Amino acid sequence: MNRTQREAAVRQIMERGTPQVPADLYGDVVRRGSRMLRRRTAARRIMWLLLFAASVAFVVWALTARPWVEPPSTTTPPMRGW
Repeated sequence: MNRTQREAAVRQIMERGTPQVPADLYGDVVRRGSRMLRRRTAARRIMWLLLFAASVAFVVWALTARPWVEPPSTTTPPMRGW
């Protein structure tokens, strides 16, 4: 297919006009779009809730375990000067 044939094919497609859209398609699209929006909003809220719960769990763990404090020694130092 050379350039002139491609241009002619494109012109034919463009001259056809827009195809007829079914009348009930708009309602289906709006319904489907609103459903997708609700799901996306619910997923976003669940993710924020999980992030909040994880941060609270981390803070509670950090306050009880105190990982920044050095653990007590399990052996006694040698005694000198008896």
